[in-house]
Amino acid sequence: MPTFDPPPRPTGIRVLIVGAGFAGLTAAIECLRYGHKPIVLESFPQLKVLGDIISFSSNSGRIFQSWPGIEERLDPICHNSDGIVFKTYDGEYLLKQYWEPEQAYGKKFNGHRGEIHEIVYEYARELGIEIRLDQQVMEYWETDTEAGVVLNGERMAADVVLAADGVRSKARTIVLGYEDKPKSSGYAVYRAWMDSDELAKNPLTADLVVNGDSHTGWLGPDIHFLAASIKNGREFSWVCTHKDEADVEESWQAPGSVSDALRVLEGWDPTTHAIVRATPAAKLVDWKLVYRDPLPTWLSPQKRIALIGDAAHPFLPTSIQGASQSMEDGTCIAVCLALSGKDDVPTALRAFERMRYERVKKAQETGVSTRDTWHKADFDRVRQNPESIKLKREAWLLDHDAEKHAHDQFETTVAQIRDEDNGISKL
Repeated sequence: MPTFDPPPRPTGIRVLIVGAGFAGLTAAIECLRYGHKPIVLESFPQLKVLGDIISFSSNSGRIFQSWPGIEERLDPICHNSDGIVFKTYDGEYLLKQYWEPEQAYGKKFNGHRGEIHEIVYEYARELGIEIRLDQQVMEYWETDTEAGVVLNGERMAADVVLAADGVRSKARTIVLGYEDKPKSSGYAVYRAWMDSDELAKNPLTADLVVNGDSHTGWLGPDIHFLAASIKNGREFSWVCTHKDEADVEESWQAPGSVSDALRVLEGWDPTTHAIVRATPAAKLVDWKLVYRDPLPTWLSPQKRIALIGDAAHPFLPTSIQGASQSMEDGTCIAVCLALSGKDDVPTALRAFERMRYERVKKAQETGVSTRDTWHKADFDRVRQNPESIKLKREAWLLDHDAEKHAHDQFETTVAQIRDEDNGISKL
């Protein structure tokens, strides 16, 4: 069983975490690391290796690296290329954007969502964290002194509840006081993960997989197509983001249609068509994207329940930050709870929100700006200045250490909150 060195000093803080995704598991691991008592509740009866490509930038990569042995488990299954090649929709080469050296910001981990999740899930279990599957949370509740959930006919209590159960979280209602409705984003995504055997046989696609890992992006009006090979070219993923006005009440995914995807890519580089045609029907997913307005707060009225991860702040895929920000949430809140102590949990949650809110909002905005840079590009100008379509790789986002930041800013943040409280009380 892995252990932390030095071992944590118990704080006695009981933490109920709803959801065993990356936000929930990170919060559980970090809470244990800081001496709290986490229990994770997950609605699925069993966790399967599902999904496709997911990216963890260096700001979350350093969290993985802080967990003994995890980097070594992730390395063999993660993407390894020196950059991404950008082309126009019809195949004209624009430029190659090389990734910054690891020493610039840190290490990133990109790979299959299900495989990475399985490693983190098993690590949490090895640490002895209690994870209960098949737990259907029916409602959230709180008092001045504790909070909890009602599930499977059982009422559970803790000092704090972290709702990490995604955009459909029932905790959003207790936080907001009403049920918020999603809005259409106007976009959908075709996405797939498959082995590379057929691609290696086709001259149009062979160079994407036979020379190790590669990463390529095709850009066109209101569409972009990203493709990457992984595990030394043995496996392959692709995503195609495109306009879609389907009226849906929530983000959802369904089996995709190869012929429908090809229609979206009409007139595009034959290489993109070859990739789509090589995709087994069972591996193609049609994912409708909806949008939600930023929440005014992530905290319940008594400040005993906090939304984290997608429950608090869903991201567009083009941000390449959704999973990373979820992990930052879990790290920050564990530190805040340790610094506030069991007797002042509400202050910990308020400090967590204050330290995270504007950073997350700014990170969310990168998803819109990147999509618009690609989808609304004037390609005559892009040809004159190919650098304009590069992914922004900014230090404020990638060089962030959530744990250190929480330690450094906690006292100042709490002082600001108390000053504001005192100012309100004097009115």
